[in-house]
Order: sequence, then structure tokens, then C-alpha cells
Amino acid sequence: MTILQIVSCRGWSSDAYWAARAAVELERAGQDVTLVCKRRSEERVMRRAREAGVNRIESLALASGVDPLADARDLRRLVGWLPQADVLHVHRGKEHWLAALANRLSRVRRPLVRTRHIVQPVRPHALNRWLYRRATDQVVTVTEAIRRQLVAAGLVDADRVAALAGGVDAARFRPGAADPAGLRGRLGVASGTPIVGLVSGFRVMKGHQIVVEAAARLAAEGRRFHLLLVGQGPFAPRVRAQIEAAGLGARTSVLGFVDDLPATMAGIDAALYSALESDGMSRVLFEYLAAGVPVVASRVGVVPEILEDGVTGLLVPAGEPEPLARAIARLLEDAPLRRRIGDAGLGLVEARYSGARLAGHLIALYRSRSCPTRS
Repeated sequence: MTILQIVSCRGWSSDAYWAARAAVELERAGQDVTLVCKRRSEERVMRRAREAGVNRIESLALASGVDPLADARDLRRLVGWLPQADVLHVHRGKEHWLAALANRLSRVRRPLVRTRHIVQPVRPHALNRWLYRRATDQVVTVTEAIRRQLVAAGLVDADRVAALAGGVDAARFRPGAADPAGLRGRLGVASGTPIVGLVSGFRVMKGHQIVVEAAARLAAEGRRFHLLLVGQGPFAPRVRAQIEAAGLGARTSVLGFVDDLPATMAGIDAALYSALESDGMSRVLFEYLAAGVPVVASRVGVVPEILEDGVTGLLVPAGEPEPLARAIARLLEDAPLRRRIGDAGLGLVEARYSGARLAGHLIALYRSRSCPTRS
């Protein structure tokens, strides 16, 4: 099949990652895929997509809001692409409407698939009812909660919406991707000191402040550990100040963007997903699991749908430092538990959440909806 994955993100969001990951995995499965991105997103989206393995990239204006001139040009190009495409797969409202209108204007209609990435409800007014019920052939959601929400709103029949959390590059994120001693050498951490890692953009909703509070409690108990924070964002200066105020400077490393994230994860003994809230899936959670790293995760977003507490991860209430500290302590003091949970998480990815499995599910959905018709 020839598939157009269209995503209008201005930055490397979870939507853009999901679309790029799907494009790569579908191509690995033998499909012909083009990722269509927002014009002038070369540095923030297109470059990252190429680094992720996407081979063919096109662009459209995908202007914010309504821009009659830019939208008309995008429509013209989409209509021109339709005869060569088998499936249109869109990820945000802008491209959803453009693809639906292109199908309407073209003599050849192609199946339209929409992935819904966020929990924010879709308003069930007349235009959205037409868009979802009549113009869209298949909806994919990244969590079961979003799937139920769309069905309950009457926007999509249950047989036309499927929850697919996403797929991780299991060939890249895997146990043994690098020597753990490499990270320890970079950070100056002794071999007997466990590294507790959080990979996340520095934003308030990611829960860094709760992690630092939990780490302060663990330090006060005399536990040995080194805290590693990986990521960038506007909240970083405040978190650094909190670390120093808590007296954790000597046992904390704050890294910005890292080129080889699998190598960094290979050196982490316990991983944290400390989000205070979540609209959908989190790619880093799946990367932790694929790397075989045991995870302590907040019960938000997709987490309670995919992880079983005590089996494939340790689950804690969001925003509460004491339960987070206790869960981290369990992993710090029990190496066999770390191994069991890490192995179980890896098994979960292999069974359900690898990129190859995502591609297989998408191909099945595309084929079930691939009935081009004349308008």
C-alpha cells in the first residue's frame, strides 16, 4: 500500500513521534510511506523524523486556524496526491479537515484514518459529526480511555475505533544497547550506587519537583543512589534550584538533550515516569520497557492500561512524593525485584508494544477500510 501519514505539529510532540514511528515501521513491513509535515518545521520535526528512520518526507503549509489561500493550495496538492495514495492517515484537526475535503473534491476517494492522541473531548456538533461519522473510515486512539470517550459521545461506532498505544523501536531500545559502565564513567558514579533516572522535558506537568522531594526523603534515610535527569525545557532552572536547596547537588546529574538515549537508558537501574497528568501515551515509558529498565510510574494516561502494579512496573499516585519515595526504595533495596520487573516490561513490549506489532495492526486496519470509491 501507498500511505500518506500527515501531521501538522510544529515541534517534536508525541503526535509527531507516533506518526514518524508508524511511518518507519510500516516501511519496514514493506509498505510505501510518506510522512507529510508542516512547512518550516525542518529543524524541530523533519530532522528528528529523519533521525528516527523516515525516508520520504513532503510538506504542506498546514496553517494554523483558517487560512483560505494556504488551505486552498494544500487542498490542491492533496487532491493531486490522491490517485497515487491508498490510505490517508492524519493526526490533528487541521489535516483531518483538509484530507476530508480533498476526498470530497476528488473523483477518487481514499480511506481516511484519524489518530486521536489527546483526552480533550471532541465537541459533538454537526460539523464534527460529519467529519467523524461520514468522512472518516477508521479512528485510532492512543489509549482505551480516549476510545471510550469517542464512542460515548456518539462520534464513532465502536467497530470503527481501535486503541493502539504506539510502538517502540525495539531494535534500538533494547537491553545491552550499551555498556552501563559508560554512563557511570561520564557521571562519576561508583559501581555500587544505583542510578535512578527520569527522561523527560522539563515542564511542570512532568513532575520533576515531586521526584526531587522523593529523592530528598531517600537521602535523609541514608540510602545510596544517584539521581539522573535527562531533558530540556523552561522548568529546568527551577528544578536545579530545588536540587541545590534540598542538598542533592552532589548526588544529582542534570543532562540536557542526549544524542544516544538508548546508551543512557542502558546505565539506569530504575526509571521514573512521574507525570502529574497525561493526555495520552508517553513514548519514553515504552522506551524504558523496551530497554528492560524497571519503572516506577504515576497512574496517569496510558499507564494503568498497560502496566500491572508489582509485575511490569510499580505504580504510584501522581503528585505524591511519599509513595514515590517508597516505590523507589523498594527497587533500590531489591535487585532481584528490579530484574523481574525489567524482564516483565521487556516481555510486554515484545508481546504487544513493539513497532512491528503496531505496523501489523495498522496494516490490518488499512486493508479492512481500503475500498476506494468514486464520488
